[in-house]
Amino acid sequence: MAVDGLVLSTGYGLWSPLAWIVTFVIALIACYLLWRLGVSSYKPGTEQSAPYLSGNKADDPTALHVPGGNLYWGFIEGLKWYYDRIIPLHTGIVTDYLIWMFGVAAILLVLVMVVI
Repeated sequence: MAVDGLVLSTGYGLWSPLAWIVTFVIALIACYLLWRLGVSSYKPGTEQSAPYLSGNKADDPTALHVPGGNLYWGFIEGLKWYYDRIIPLHTGIVTDYLIWMFGVAAILLVLVMVVI
């Protein structure tokens, strides 16, 4: 194994077991050091682990549920022109999705065959 500049030449390409083991060990050491930086005074099962909703104590667990519509509101509003055309095509029937998948695959196959 030789290092030429920033390139590691192992003779085996990316599949050198030694290079992967060294990388894995370095990653484990980095993870351990990051874990050691954590706060050691945390105690599970106490007030520290109680759920809070915007700094307020949440007595009702359902108050912590945030609907998907709220999470993706800006994304959906930004792509409203796209969703207005796509939502009517959504039927929920698996065979419709298979037809779309095979249709797109056929179009891609034809494009690849024409280009090559």
